[in-house]
Parts: sequence; C-alpha cells; structure tokens
Amino acid sequence: MKLSIPQVRQYRYYELVMVAFVVVLICSNLIGPAKIAQISLPYFGAVSFGAGVLFFPISYVFGDILTEVYGYARARKVIWAGFAGLGFASFMAAVVVALPPAPFWNNQPAYEIAFGSTWRIVLASMFAYFCGEFANSYVLAKMKILTAGKWLWTRTIGSTLFGEAVDSALFYPLAFYGSGIIPNDKLPLVMLSQFVIKVGVEIVFTPLTYKVVNALKRAEREDFYDRSTDFTPFSLKT
Repeated sequence: MKLSIPQVRQYRYYELVMVAFVVVLICSNLIGPAKIAQISLPYFGAVSFGAGVLFFPISYVFGDILTEVYGYARARKVIWAGFAGLGFASFMAAVVVALPPAPFWNNQPAYEIAFGSTWRIVLASMFAYFCGEFANSYVLAKMKILTAGKWLWTRTIGSTLFGEAVDSALFYPLAFYGSGIIPNDKLPLVMLSQFVIKVGVEIVFTPLTYKVVNALKRAEREDFYDRSTDFTPFSLKT
C-alpha cells in the first residue's frame, strides 16, 4: 500500500520577496532612526522626522504584496522571519557597541549614537512591529474577500491605515513616555506626523504595488483568498 504524500506548492519568487522584506525592515530600524532629518513643506513649514520613517513603510508594501498574492499564512511566516532577523540584529548591535574600543579608536561615542538604542526602544519597536504587521496582513486578507479581489488600492491603503496606526500607537508611548527624550505632551503630535508620513509613502508606492502584484500573480499563477485560514499569529503553518 502506497502512502500519498501531500504536495507542497513551490513558488519562484516567494523567498526573494521574503529576503527583501527582512532587509528593508532591518535597515529601516537600525540605520534610519539614528538620523533626524528636516525638510520644508508647503503650508507645513519645517518638518523633522527620523530618516527611517521613509523606508519602514516599504516593509508594509512587501507585507501587502505577500498577503495579496500568497495569502495570510505565508505572509505570517515572513513576518516571523522579520521578527527574528530584527531581534538578532538588535542583539548583535548591542554586543558590538558594548565591546571595549581599542585605545587608538576614537569613534565610540559616534558609534553609540548610531547603533546604541536602549533596550526599551528596541523592545517597543519589536512589539509594535509584530502587532502592526499582523494587523496589516489580517485587514488586507479580510478586505480581499469583502471586495471579491477588486479595488486593490482600497486594501493596500486601508490595511496600512490600520497597521501603521497600531504600530505608532504602541511604539511611541512604550519607547518614550516619561523618558525625557520626547516631552509627553509632544508625543501625540509626533505619533500623528509619523503616521501621516508612513501612510503617505504607502500611497506614493501604490502604482508600483499594482505592477508588482500583477506580475507576481501571473508568474506564480497564484491569487490566494483566505476563506478558511486560521488567523492566529502564533503559527508557522502554511
């Protein structure tokens, strides 16, 4: 008697999108936040923001692409890969910063500024990322069913509104409330400005998202609908 072994669906570009997601996530969290940029905008004047805010929303673009094409379960696996990568990178940065510098190396203060985030900020960032990304993926998967796969832009922007709102609402209070780094009375304004910028980046990338999603659906011959998916975040089952 022969046992039938279930066939596991193989994809050509799934792992590539996963790697791109993790790289963008790690870079935006470890490189971008160290620099505070300022630009002048019409009607708003000078606007200051952490440089990473321009790139972190790209991870949500990848999250949208993954959920739209491959489904929530496979996007969940990528979110966990990003969580593990971010955790390892943060731990490695902390270890390297803590190593005693050579007597002739005078760049330790600058290195600490660039990569020496406190563990409170690191943990807040990881928790907010975890909740925000899963909220984004869940909302998009549900909206795809409600819209019968039509109007992709409503799902990408709508899910980002939820995901980024969760991320910003959790990260800034957990990381900075009562710390003295950002005055408590300024936190709501900072949260709102970062949220608006992040959603704005998602809107700007919408035409590119359309092209990538359509290209992947054709190449992979996949357009997954999460009609019977177990939406628990605590699983790697696909």
